[in-house]
Amino acid sequence: MDRNLGILVAALLLVASTCESAIFNPVSESHRSAASELLSSADGSFGSLEETYEALKTFEVLGIEKKPDIRTSACVSAVKILSSTSSALKDLFHALRVNGVLKCELNDQAFPGIGSKLKDSLNGASSLLDFYYSIGGLILIKDQTSEVDVHISDADRIFRSIKALSQSDGRWRLNSNNPESSNDAAGIALEALSGVISLASSEIDSSLIATLKNDISKLFDGVEKYDDGTCYFDEKLVDAHGHKGPLSASASIVRGITALAAVSSENLNLPGEKVLGLAKFFLGIGIPGSAKDLYYQIDALSCLESIRGSVPLILSLPATVLSVTKKDQLKVKVSTVLGSAAPPLSVKLMQIFVSGSKDASVIDQKLKFDPENSVHVLETLPTNVDVGNYIFSFEIIFDEPEHKNKYATGGRTRVPIHVTGVIKIDSAEIAILENDLGSVETQKKLDLPGESAVALSANHLQKLRLSFRLTTPSGQVFKPHQAFLKLKHDSGVEHIFVVANSGKKFEIILDFLGLVDKFFYLSGTYDLQLTVGDSVMENSFLQPLGHIELDLPEAPEKAARPPPQPVDMYSRYGPKAEISHIFRVPEKRPPRELSLAFFGLVILPFFGFLAGLFHLRANLKNFPKSIHATFAILFHLGIAAVLSLYALFWFKLDLFTTLKTLGLLGIFLMFVGHKTLSHLASTSAKLKTT
Repeated sequence: MDRNLGILVAALLLVASTCESAIFNPVSESHRSAASELLSSADGSFGSLEETYEALKTFEVLGIEKKPDIRTSACVSAVKILSSTSSALKDLFHALRVNGVLKCELNDQAFPGIGSKLKDSLNGASSLLDFYYSIGGLILIKDQTSEVDVHISDADRIFRSIKALSQSDGRWRLNSNNPESSNDAAGIALEALSGVISLASSEIDSSLIATLKNDISKLFDGVEKYDDGTCYFDEKLVDAHGHKGPLSASASIVRGITALAAVSSENLNLPGEKVLGLAKFFLGIGIPGSAKDLYYQIDALSCLESIRGSVPLILSLPATVLSVTKKDQLKVKVSTVLGSAAPPLSVKLMQIFVSGSKDASVIDQKLKFDPENSVHVLETLPTNVDVGNYIFSFEIIFDEPEHKNKYATGGRTRVPIHVTGVIKIDSAEIAILENDLGSVETQKKLDLPGESAVALSANHLQKLRLSFRLTTPSGQVFKPHQAFLKLKHDSGVEHIFVVANSGKKFEIILDFLGLVDKFFYLSGTYDLQLTVGDSVMENSFLQPLGHIELDLPEAPEKAARPPPQPVDMYSRYGPKAEISHIFRVPEKRPPRELSLAFFGLVILPFFGFLAGLFHLRANLKNFPKSIHATFAILFHLGIAAVLSLYALFWFKLDLFTTLKTLGLLGIFLMFVGHKTLSHLASTSAKLKTT
């Protein structure tokens, strides 16, 4: 068994040994989620056919749909082993188990050969595992086909051969050469013997069945049991197959007993209380962390679900924390270990114990059944139930008497219940008293819980008194687990005092004269903080009350100094304050209206230039054509670019950028202007000669 699970089981058993009651819930969606995660594979295959069957069996019990890729790879491996004549018994057994789940496409001619091989192996079997694999394989063939005769003619001899490996304490050995016996081997033997009974061609000697029933009784006599009803079979044997712990051993015995109860015509007289204890053990583990441990748990629970004569019923509570303020209803659910519905029954609340006390009140009240939600409901809590921790004792009563012989309830079931409520706080006040006379100098009311910000002052000859009352919703005096008053000095020195219960109220009186040494003679401001809390108190609080100015005498020469306060590592190594840069103050600019007026005056000459061209009737007929028109257009665009540059300089650009750009535009204008003027000059010369 996995070491982590071993630690988990040990912790479970430790808790079980120290508690009188515990809560056990049937298999839930958490198990299905865990199975989907633990039993997943990237390529749809597992390490071996044994692991494949364990995954398939877990999926089947939990109702998880099997993935198609698992079926494909598993069937290929199973058919290959079943078709081979040299396959080992163990491989044949696991291949038949996988085939029984997946119903692979296997040639029917293969079963007779496998059956013959398994029968022959029984004649030469010497170890318990050889018997187990051979008999188990024949049982699987019997379930998968009717064409092969798997009955055993010498069933009594085989039964006695297996029985010879048993011990006086009900445990078994794996072979005759190994003196060590184990509970895990006992489960394997019981499962093998049940197979012998099922395959026997004639009835097994009744005396052999009687001795087997005696072995089962001895097994249960050695079961480990705890006060909450949990039972398990311990295992300390370490063999070639690895470490076998309580989980694997208990699961093995449960499988063996279930198989034997299914084929035996006699009643095994299984102790119902211990069978229920085994169910509590498997459920109490929670969700194991490995695939194999999860298989042991789920497979054992599925066996307990179908065990003949002792099917365990689990009494669980959807909520074990009830609020008397909200008037919560107590709900009880009864189901099988896998969550299936229970037969018609009633649930009675018989007794209520105060946690930590042996005193109990007799209730004997039947819960109302809610068929829509399949729960039994106690609509109102008994009047004697106040806030606190209780243990409720329930009893299951079957509507049909014959169900007593089919199901195991374990008698009365104890469940811890946590009852909470809103605690009433009143008469809260804080006062400064004179040390000698006890007269009140300053007294102020407090709002608890709420907002309070008192400002007090006192010297070393005075006292501080804080008092308040706590009552439960039923009006009883309430005593919380925590009631502290904390005084914190400006230097960080803290002092915590317990607020004690004095009769019907909580009160604390701080005599500053006797506390000057404890306060290290530190005068100054002390913040006051009150903490009142309890697990059943719905309105627990930690509330600042305000502050008090203490005027204490000077410290003597040999007085104790206040302890050094811990350095705040965050302030030392944490992020520094953000650096804020100081930029130049923006220069003052003229009003926007003035800038726009100046812009209008600047652009006015341009419109005057256009008006002048129109007035002089400028002639554009001599505008160059063909390629020379391109240079003329570029020249005018360059002029426009220069004007645009002037505008950008006014709005955005600085002088350096403007001059640099103007130089580039000047070179461009010089080039295209020269080309244009040269063309115009040559054209003018030609006109004069003609």
